[in-house]
Amino acid sequence: MNAMHDANAGGLSRTEVLIPVRMLNEHVYCPRLAYLMWVQGEFAHNEFTVEGVIRHKRVDAGGGVLPEQPEDETKIHARSVSLSSERLGITARIDLVEGEGGVVTPVDYKRGKRPHAAGGAYEPERVQVCAQGLLLREHGFECDQGVLYFTASKERVRVPLDDGLVARTLSAIEELRGNAASGGVPPPLEDSPKCPRCSLVGICLPDEVRFLAHVSEEVRPIYPPGELGLPLYVQSPRAYVRKEGERLLIEEDKQRVAEARLGEVSQVVLFGNAALTTAALHECLRRQIPVTWLSFGGWFLGHTVGTGHRNVDTRTHQYRSSFDPETCLALARRWVVAKLANCRTLLRRNWRGDGENAKAPADLLRSMQGDMQQAMRARSLDALLGVEGAGASRYFQHFTRMLRNDGPGMGFDFTTRNRRPPKDPVNAMLSFAYAMLTREWTTTLSAVGLDPYRGFYHQPRFGRPALALDMMEPFRPLVADSSVITAVNNGEVQPDDFVRSAGACNLTDRARKRFIATFERRMEQEVTHPVFKYKLSYRQLFQVQARLLIRYLSGEIPAYPNFVTR
Repeated sequence: MNAMHDANAGGLSRTEVLIPVRMLNEHVYCPRLAYLMWVQGEFAHNEFTVEGVIRHKRVDAGGGVLPEQPEDETKIHARSVSLSSERLGITARIDLVEGEGGVVTPVDYKRGKRPHAAGGAYEPERVQVCAQGLLLREHGFECDQGVLYFTASKERVRVPLDDGLVARTLSAIEELRGNAASGGVPPPLEDSPKCPRCSLVGICLPDEVRFLAHVSEEVRPIYPPGELGLPLYVQSPRAYVRKEGERLLIEEDKQRVAEARLGEVSQVVLFGNAALTTAALHECLRRQIPVTWLSFGGWFLGHTVGTGHRNVDTRTHQYRSSFDPETCLALARRWVVAKLANCRTLLRRNWRGDGENAKAPADLLRSMQGDMQQAMRARSLDALLGVEGAGASRYFQHFTRMLRNDGPGMGFDFTTRNRRPPKDPVNAMLSFAYAMLTREWTTTLSAVGLDPYRGFYHQPRFGRPALALDMMEPFRPLVADSSVITAVNNGEVQPDDFVRSAGACNLTDRARKRFIATFERRMEQEVTHPVFKYKLSYRQLFQVQARLLIRYLSGEIPAYPNFVTR
């Protein structure tokens, strides 16, 4: 009676899977939220959900069992009782069941204080406890009421299971099942005050979707989840990273050289032969902290994540669209135009000169504007590659005009872009910055449920993270190139901070550490989104742009909005 039904057994379809009763609460609160959480497997914590988890610790410890045939005077007090019903199509873990004999009452624990609302509680909570009561009835008990217990005010609210509430609960079950079967995410709520407090606001992007779909004229400053940590970089080939309690310890030759709190780490980045223990890796996987592997020189080799994102719909939309030439070309044009526009802006902002040469030449800016127009008219990906190559060549011909050469130890010579291997210090920094940017985008795309290896402009080749390369195009000048310019012009990296061997040039370990700090400062810098007008860091911006791509591929918005700065 009390065993939880395995909703995934036998390959059940969306219309057959039992609905968790807590998802009925979410559906009545917001159908879009319930779809994202239940169907697409999206979730993110905020202070309210964390508090709820803490409050439920005691009642969730249970595994309570109800008597099969209770005597008339049998006292029932069972915590964390799991019940399900195939007829109703729902399943639940009830916080507490109390009663006597065959007459019982489900008690559902809620964070916060009792609200001053009609019926003593809001509709989503009343529907949830009603569904629990219906499950108890299905299993032979008498149940004519439920109870909501609000932990902050320590008050109980009685919820009668009248005909109206039962009808609303059964209707909610059918609505949610119908939404799941439709295969399309419900639209966002309209200017709802619920959205800013929702933990999934950075995933749902309600105002952004409505704005881009031309059904709203205003975007409230709703931010994605803030960074809870920073990347941990481990460069030494003798480094050994192990777990101790809530910390990661970094040792060299059995001597502790550094440590980091696990709660403050967003990802672990290992260079060369730096090692990580199995226990530390397992903890990173449990906490959804990706582990990135780089070569000695900083080339991105890959990353280790947990079981992966559960949102199959997102990857289905991505794969289907990636085989459509028109979609690929439309996305690729916009990425290239955004990249060339940001290159042009970077030159205009950072041009160094005196007198008549104090500003970037007007004919150069006009030529780059022409490159953008040509890119938007390109009829094929091959033609677009040619336009992008010409624009990039024009940009890098003048890249040195953004670098200081007037101070002691400055003198960085740069004539053209070269790679594999980079042959001079500026190219070495550019290659390293692009590798770091690829890593950032690969981890971001994996985190939101996209496949970083299936692209639209960059075609799949030998395990190349094609979509990461696509998405980073507009950000090459804004993040990677800008980091190089900052490191040179602020004197953070000097010409003698490089080693040269067999025609290749690379940063020394100490210089690479300083350059990583420059790159991370850039990633944490706040910028104003040109479309939505609110401020966020580049790392948060990457997440927003990745989510917007999902919304475009699923058909929620008519075009993918690139980030183009002014």
